Amino acid sequence: MVGSVTLTFSDQIGTIEFSHPKGNSLPKALLIKLADTIHEAGTINDLSVIILKSAGDGAFCAGASFDELADIDSPEKGTEFFSGFAKVILAMKNCPKLILCQVQGKAVGGGVGIIAASDYSLANSSASIKLSELNLGIGPFVIAPVVERKIGTSALSTLSIDASNWRDAKWAFDKRLYNDVFDSKSQLEEATMKLASQLSKSSPEAMKELKSVLWEGLESLDTLLKTRAELSGKLAQSSFTKDFIKQFKK
Repeated sequence: MVGSVTLTFSDQIGTIEFSHPKGNSLPKALLIKLADTIHEAGTINDLSVIILKSAGDGAFCAGASFDELADIDSPEKGTEFFSGFAKVILAMKNCPKLILCQVQGKAVGGGVGIIAASDYSLANSSASIKLSELNLGIGPFVIAPVVERKIGTSALSTLSIDASNWRDAKWAFDKRLYNDVFDSKSQLEEATMKLASQLSKSSPEAMKELKSVLWEGLESLDTLLKTRAELSGKLAQSSFTKDFIKQFKK
């Protein structure tokens, strides 16, 4: 498996870090590993809060693997492909621990979905975002429910329809995707650890109940995401998407 997902923990704080040489993108194997690791962290009694981050100083997450998207040759494989981020989102939702997302750089597509599925996100000022799916003839269907939950329908429409342009960290903060934005990565890391340390001293039961309240209204998210993955898998077979991939490879 190219890339990695690691879980470390100390003083009741768990840190999950994912990495991939292509902009911390997340192919299927890494998505499954990330979902499993989040689930594992949720079962550790001595762990009170989780920090989710990616490796390096570059992009936070370049989204799904474009190489794997190009290899889709049936609706079934398409559904399986788009179910990867659904599994991660559901693992984050169902995890009984609060998840802090530390965003050091740009996020595209599914990377934005991961940020939105966190319970609190802290970002560097360079952490611009973009939903480019419509350019591929698809759409951000799988991640849309959690993104809309955070930023609302109007801002989701802006990102989804204007699929070519980046929105900077200030825009994401103003729309409440980011809870805090910092001028440097060192400030970001310090603030993330400070908040995690504060939460590690809070009541685990109270934090678990708070998370349940924050996710109210999305109790049937698993069913919705399955439907959305099927829709995306179907559209990935369109001539528009196939032609786009051919041109991109050229």
